[in-house]
Amino acid sequence: MANVASPLQYGDPPRLGPFVVQARLHAAPAGFVYLGQAPDGRAVSLATLTRGAAFDAAARERFVTAIKEAAGERSGVRSWLGRAPRSRGTVLEGSPEVLGSDTGRAPWVAVPYVPGRPGAERFLDPVMVGGTLLGQAHGPDFVPYWLTDRTPTAPPTRQRRPLTETRRRVLMAALAVALLLLLVTAILLLLLFGRSDTETQPRQLPPTVFVPTPPPVPQSPEPRPSTSPSPSPTETGPGTPGRSPGDEPGDEPQL
Repeated sequence: MANVASPLQYGDPPRLGPFVVQARLHAAPAGFVYLGQAPDGRAVSLATLTRGAAFDAAARERFVTAIKEAAGERSGVRSWLGRAPRSRGTVLEGSPEVLGSDTGRAPWVAVPYVPGRPGAERFLDPVMVGGTLLGQAHGPDFVPYWLTDRTPTAPPTRQRRPLTETRRRVLMAALAVALLLLLVTAILLLLLFGRSDTETQPRQLPPTVFVPTPPPVPQSPEPRPSTSPSPSPTETGPGTPGRSPGDEPGDEPQL
């Protein structure tokens, strides 16, 4: 166990329930141990599984069972034989007081932090099993398949935005909605009144009343034969020999 705290790394949870995670204390094969702060200000030791161990049902069950047994022993819960319920492989002797825990899909446990004394790492010991059944070790050791997934697991935390930022976002959204309504109103007014201001409307013609009129009468008189340009017989001029209209055939002068 390492009592020297190291800075948090990428993937470490910022909070576990009501406890604020401040530093990393220990990295075990099955999980991680953190130094945190309780809501009342005292230091706590927090333990959580790796993502590989949390996804394994058997490993997660061993971790949760150790937490429940420690919490039951501290609270005075006893079985009908007068002893606290135990599961094979759990570590209960000398386990610290459980201040808080989560036994869901991403389990964790919080205990008081005392420098130089075992902390929440005690609950990570039952998660790893070796080649032992009962009594002395007599079988080959093995490595769990999830041992290579060393990413810390923690329940998702929903961070609340500051109140000033929330108000700013609300004001910006209200301003955007007001500008949008103003733009829509301006477009509607332009469509309604813009045409009459820029273009002159054609004047309406009066209604047409059809009144039949008589056929036209020609102004010129009836056509007559035109006079000949040759002189008439009554006009004086060089006479031609011949008979006058009043002469008798017997009145011809004698030569």
